[in-house]
Amino acid sequence: MPRILMAASEAVPFVKTGGLADVMGALPVALRARGEDVGVVLPRYRGMRLNGARRVFDGLKVWLGADGFRADIYCTEHENVPFFLVDSPALFDREGIYGDGKEDFPDNYVRYAVFAHAVLAVARHLFRPQVFHCHDWQAGLVPVLLKSTLWGDPTFAGARTLFTIHNLGYHGLFPLAAMAEIGLDDSLLHPDAMEFYGKASFLKGALEMSDALSTVSPRYAREIQTPELGFGLDGLLRKRADVLKGILNGVDYSTWNPETDPLIAARYSDANLEGKREAKRDLLATVGLPEQALNKPLAGIVSRFVGQKGFDLIADAADRLLSEDLYLVALGSGNPQYEKLFLDLAAARPDRVGVHIGYNDPLAHKIEAGCDMFLMPSRYEPCGLNQFYSLRYGTIPVVRATGGLDDSVDEETGFKFAEYSGDALLGAVRGALEAYADRPRWKKMMLAGMAKDFSWHASAAEYSALYRHLLG
Repeated sequence: MPRILMAASEAVPFVKTGGLADVMGALPVALRARGEDVGVVLPRYRGMRLNGARRVFDGLKVWLGADGFRADIYCTEHENVPFFLVDSPALFDREGIYGDGKEDFPDNYVRYAVFAHAVLAVARHLFRPQVFHCHDWQAGLVPVLLKSTLWGDPTFAGARTLFTIHNLGYHGLFPLAAMAEIGLDDSLLHPDAMEFYGKASFLKGALEMSDALSTVSPRYAREIQTPELGFGLDGLLRKRADVLKGILNGVDYSTWNPETDPLIAARYSDANLEGKREAKRDLLATVGLPEQALNKPLAGIVSRFVGQKGFDLIADAADRLLSEDLYLVALGSGNPQYEKLFLDLAAARPDRVGVHIGYNDPLAHKIEAGCDMFLMPSRYEPCGLNQFYSLRYGTIPVVRATGGLDDSVDEETGFKFAEYSGDALLGAVRGALEAYADRPRWKKMMLAGMAKDFSWHASAAEYSALYRHLLG
């Protein structure tokens, strides 16, 4: 049974800014249910409580060049999985995870270099792994250090590294000159290691130096090897294609299940859909849309408001979308341009559009349960999670055929469009509206989606097989 130590910057139920946290809260638990011996290392950010946690390493000293940083390591359990929390207040006790809401913290390279060294200290003293499974750029220095500074250290003899790309669009880019500050040797700052167009990329270092690579859907594994979606790393990924695998993310049905969801007005199932109508009535009241919309098609959006998510297509098609017999509710925050887009739509058509700016988990559940269809017109989508939630809640996805959206939605369960344009999005929505008017067809699609199983069981089995392959 391989021993796996995961390293990531966030995980539910401890801290969340995006889908990475959902994966890190569920995948280790699914692996543990399969009998794998797995632990997780996270930074301890402000607000992360230590209730019941044990301090298992007191006064860890991390030296980066001439500068020393102190960290204490706490251990707590979530669903029988040990989570090691790196408590370094000087670096992580801040208002914000990666930045202050306006820009990234300028010393993120220091913060996540200390984190990488702390991961290796956990491995040396507390949880000796056979496989280091690192996630996204914030954990990218772990494989770099194992292949450079710690090469030949008997503590890590035989240990293998797997690096998972959750979103290639985030590189962890920093000035080359700053790398001496974190004690990186100049030999790492060249194009075959971490150098990327005159900067240092934590992500590129991990892609170069990990023993194996994975990403969060089969389609995305192919897409990132193209110039269009490779973000300048497509050549490297083609070079390493023989060790790159796409494994579709799963979903935690203990949290996202209309039969048991405590956050929606009425529970329902594929055997009895009556509760979905009550969930829709409650959603309309919550977002201030009229009761008459109860018998009309209602589309939902829950997302970070960033360019990746395709909101320029919404902007392009908005007037034409709202000239259809369609109501819309949107939840999210991010780019002020897109926040303004939705606020302006709601101001212009308060009878047709409901908007909430911010993060609101109860409202997200209400949208998944109360809407008839769910819009995800992403420019690219490594995996996506909301289409999984929508399928289980009988809410028909309307998605762009990219990444995990293409892998998880088919013609029996949703509507897809390929061309990245407002016209193509509008065509897919019109197709969905036509199907909505045919109630037997719509119900058949709802039931087909609700029957799909995207639980973590299958994904965890693929990761287990990959660990064993790595270890020969």
